[in-house]
Amino acid sequence: MIARKYLYLLALARERHFGRAAESCHVSPSTLSAAIRDLEGELGVALVVRGQRFAGLTAEGECVVAHAKRVAAGADDLRHELGMLRDGLRGPLRIGVIPTALPVVASLTNAFADAHPAVAIEVHSASTQAILTQLRNFELEAGVVYSHSADAADLHYLPLWREQLVFVTSACGAVADDRLEWTAAARQPLCLLSRDMQNRQTIDRVFESLECTPHVGLETNSILSLLAHVRTGRWSTILPRSVLGLVGAPEELRVLPLVKPSVAWETGLVTLKREPGSPLVDALLAAAGTLSPVFGKSE
Repeated sequence: MIARKYLYLLALARERHFGRAAESCHVSPSTLSAAIRDLEGELGVALVVRGQRFAGLTAEGECVVAHAKRVAAGADDLRHELGMLRDGLRGPLRIGVIPTALPVVASLTNAFADAHPAVAIEVHSASTQAILTQLRNFELEAGVVYSHSADAADLHYLPLWREQLVFVTSACGAVADDRLEWTAAARQPLCLLSRDMQNRQTIDRVFESLECTPHVGLETNSILSLLAHVRTGRWSTILPRSVLGLVGAPEELRVLPLVKPSVAWETGLVTLKREPGSPLVDALLAAAGTLSPVFGKSE
């Protein structure tokens, strides 16, 4: 459904190395190189910057790769649709999820698996930027991100959950209040997610709006690491309430609402706008639609 020479070019664009690209296609490097030269002759343009080793794609090569990705994705969609007519929908279904949404995404995948048990679901934890890049490269079928990250014209967004940020501290910690103002939270020893993550950027914006500097003694890109450090009693953290599903015994921690201001955000399912649509994506959107009434008031 897509000429093999285009698949070879896609492999080269992905691997950035003739030998690895040939190995991924189960052909010799000479076969792959000859096929790409043949494609260049057919199109009348140079696709690859050639030297002693792979030096990149030309502007024309990048253009051809972008089109080939769309054609390859369309071919996959056709196979899925034909397979669905024959014996039901099959996968794989690849979903990229921001770390703070990992605890709740199981509700989505469970609803989808109930309807389509033959599909193999892959859930990958990644940053928002990585998810959007992989989505546009057709390396993911869908992503779960914050709403403000999914407003580009080529994206479709379906809201799923609305969450509130809370202050999480050790049960044996010094904070005695039942709720905590952000200005007071800034004075506590904090461990937070790293600055490249949307969760942290939101928290930093709140502190900046209050003109206070938080006392951040530790940063990590792992939510499990955050919770482990909070359990030591030395640090506290700020996270969406649903993340606490990752914690073991709840009596080890105290969860305090953060006020003045009360900060909530919306998380949802993002997919590429495509015509015709992908059967896998359409089925996932249908499953996600059944969750919206349940999780719309999660805070």
